[in-house]
Amino acid sequence: MTVRENHKNKISSFEQEPQNEKTILRLGELFCGPGGLALGAKRANVVKDGSEFEIEHAWASDYSNDSCRTYARNICPEPPETVICKDVCELNIQSLQPIDIFAYGFPCNDFSIVGEKKGFNGTFGPLYLYGIAVLNHFRPKIFVAENVGGLTSANDGGAFKKILTDLKDAGNGYLLTAHLYKFEDYGVPQTRHRLIIVGIDKTLGLRFRVPAPFTSNKPLTAREAIEEPPISKSTPNSERTHQSKTVVERLQYIKPGENAWNSKLPDNLRLNVKSAKMSQIYRRLHPDKPAYTITGSGGGGTHGYHWKEPRALTNRERARLQTFPDDFVFEGSKESV
Repeated sequence: MTVRENHKNKISSFEQEPQNEKTILRLGELFCGPGGLALGAKRANVVKDGSEFEIEHAWASDYSNDSCRTYARNICPEPPETVICKDVCELNIQSLQPIDIFAYGFPCNDFSIVGEKKGFNGTFGPLYLYGIAVLNHFRPKIFVAENVGGLTSANDGGAFKKILTDLKDAGNGYLLTAHLYKFEDYGVPQTRHRLIIVGIDKTLGLRFRVPAPFTSNKPLTAREAIEEPPISKSTPNSERTHQSKTVVERLQYIKPGENAWNSKLPDNLRLNVKSAKMSQIYRRLHPDKPAYTITGSGGGGTHGYHWKEPRALTNRERARLQTFPDDFVFEGSKESV
């Protein structure tokens, strides 16, 4: 089975009464980023008992200009004005179009195990409430909320319980299914673990079922994702980062799968860091395993590094590891992307 075949969407459908014509479900998003969730939604197509269901973009919002430009280019070039580039705190929810499905990956900064773990006491922790406002106003049939696994332990577990309660009680009330997914078990060539909460309007009498893993025994590897098929030099977002002589020399001592801390570096190439030692610093991919979690920072040795060549991954290689297709073009500078 090829990488492309493995990357096909695995869609879990739920029981519906047979209909005679196609049903279009309208999608709204907060914290939409460049459009990964929307791309998956656009590609989802369910045919059940003669009825067909498709998802179409209605509106999306994010505060990052490059993310909004990327979303508009790839998801909704016509009409691009349905992507609202604005701080969620300033967004007029009542002015948005009605939706059937709502998706939001609310900011994880204050819930992540990497960082100060402020939970609700941080700047980003309470932002999930804007999603609750959307659910109360539009009462969509379905919602999908995504966050880091650290959410379950933030504020001694209190944050997770509070969020679940607020989601359950929003709108007409929702039947929730919360699950920590290991993405490498679902055809993603990356050990990205995320908590996904699916809610279905309780008046529909339906509940989402967690799909069975299908690549647990043979996950996609970094080599398969990046090399099959090869990435053409003309593919967008393939610019390489200029590596300093010191970085090149350091990487030559780091074996595939190792990082700056567990490799045997000469003294002159060791990092002078006394605080927390992140495992991803100058960590090279292992070609025969899924990539480790790709992060959005990129600075301080966290770009993600090729297993053979002494260099950082290109944005296109990182996009491959996130399962974005090669024709999905990211807007902005190389550093912004």
